[in-house]
Amino acid sequence: MTSETELIPAPRRVLAGAGEVRLTARSQLYAGPATEGVGRWLRTVLWQATGLPLSEGRELDDAADDGIGLQLDPALGAEEYRLTSDGDGVLIEGGSAAGVFWGAQTLRQLLGPDAYRRAPLDRDRGWAVPHLTIEDSPRFRWRGLMLDVARHFMPKEGVLRHLDLMAAHKLNVFHFHLTDDQGWRVEIKRYPRLTEAGSWRARTKFGHRASPLWEEKPHGGFYTQDDIREIVAHAAERHITVVPEIDVPGHSQAAIAAYPELGNTDVIDTTALSVWDNWGISANVLAPTDNTLRFYEGVFEELLGLFPSEFIHVGGDECLKDQWRRSPTAQARIKELGLADEDGLQAWFIGHFDKWLTARGRRLIGWDEILEGGLAEGAAVSSWRGYAGGVAAAQAGHDVVMCPEQYVYLDHRQAAGEDEPVPIAHVRTLEDVYRFEPVPPELTPDQAGHVLGTQANVWTEVMEDPARVEYQTYPRLSAFAEVAWSALPAPAERDFADFERRMAVHYRRLDALGVGYRPPAGPLPWQKRPGVLGRPKEGAPPNR
Repeated sequence: MTSETELIPAPRRVLAGAGEVRLTARSQLYAGPATEGVGRWLRTVLWQATGLPLSEGRELDDAADDGIGLQLDPALGAEEYRLTSDGDGVLIEGGSAAGVFWGAQTLRQLLGPDAYRRAPLDRDRGWAVPHLTIEDSPRFRWRGLMLDVARHFMPKEGVLRHLDLMAAHKLNVFHFHLTDDQGWRVEIKRYPRLTEAGSWRARTKFGHRASPLWEEKPHGGFYTQDDIREIVAHAAERHITVVPEIDVPGHSQAAIAAYPELGNTDVIDTTALSVWDNWGISANVLAPTDNTLRFYEGVFEELLGLFPSEFIHVGGDECLKDQWRRSPTAQARIKELGLADEDGLQAWFIGHFDKWLTARGRRLIGWDEILEGGLAEGAAVSSWRGYAGGVAAAQAGHDVVMCPEQYVYLDHRQAAGEDEPVPIAHVRTLEDVYRFEPVPPELTPDQAGHVLGTQANVWTEVMEDPARVEYQTYPRLSAFAEVAWSALPAPAERDFADFERRMAVHYRRLDALGVGYRPPAGPLPWQKRPGVLGRPKEGAPPNR
């Protein structure tokens, strides 16, 4: 076996053969019915990297001997694929176009790291695929990455790049964190001030909120609706679903700064608020009024036209309730609805949008705080504060995405060394992520069936530019991708040495893609942030 067969994520079954298929200028690519989009993608990326035209085959026989064939096999699962490389050429079969696409990603790995470049290094070099058969399918249907573009805005080209990197790792859900206290990032045509005023802040804290450093310049940006359509289409071509997040009722200071009537005007002067320039949890939350509900119905109505995803994320996390406790309006609503307390008021708020989205054929998902005060029927939970929220939700029959901060918050530091830039929380190494198990052992098989999958979260408070995002995300997302895709043994039994051996090849793929990952030996000089305070925590994180 050659180094190119060191695949990540690890496939279910590989049978090695003898020989190879050599792609040449005469090779053709045949894309059968319903795989044409995969064929266009594969022909484009391979032409860029190899210079080979891979002309269009009219039938499968055209791809025989030295070509590539793509076709559906209804006997396979939706995302399952079978890749066969032998004397008849390369054939990728999938249960759907998505399965074929994941097989095409495996083919790209088999061709070697230079298959990830945008132009051929040597037009005279040979390109070969070893004879083998790969049978593969994912463990989970939700294999996600959450990117926070509210704290630090990422221009559209950066988002498209992360979608490409996700696809290369067979990840298929992009959780798009679009709003927070520090910025509103999506154009809503009926409420223009959300982006006119809410998309930028006057300055930005540099480092953890305990840091004395500030970047004294405006920061901001937003995506137009056409930008969003482009991002969603780019993702769809790569069989990635984009799940938007609009955070309610907390983490809403940017929205309140743009439209002060959304805040608790009977408690504070909301007209004096600006988009927040610090990190943490703002006390400024949405008022539980009919006006607020109608406003956000308008927001979600436009979002539904932009995002065809089954799930819409409404946040629901870290809603400080002090203003509600002091607000006569909020207290009157609690009494009117017969609620026990402010937790019940938040549950009512989330429940309203659960019903609203359900009536429109969508499903609500929120962070595990939406369990407080009673979970809306049909809602799903992103379990971030450890495993407990996910366990409780699954035991109650609700679907869950496991993303516990102890394992898959990629803003957490990667090593204990002083050179680690802006160190946040507990050390979470590449091996720690590789040993993450998304399904809690206390769940019964039926309850475990409610675990839709898992997700890694990239919060960007201390990631001031795209280079920092890549440093924090990779290579740990490569380990996470294997956890999400592959049927691995129990965490203690996983062969991390074998994963490291395969990563030695995978680093070369990341190099070809230009990814600014954290090297195994530690940060490079330009990846360090000397003197910028973080918030490191010692010891192992609590496992709850």
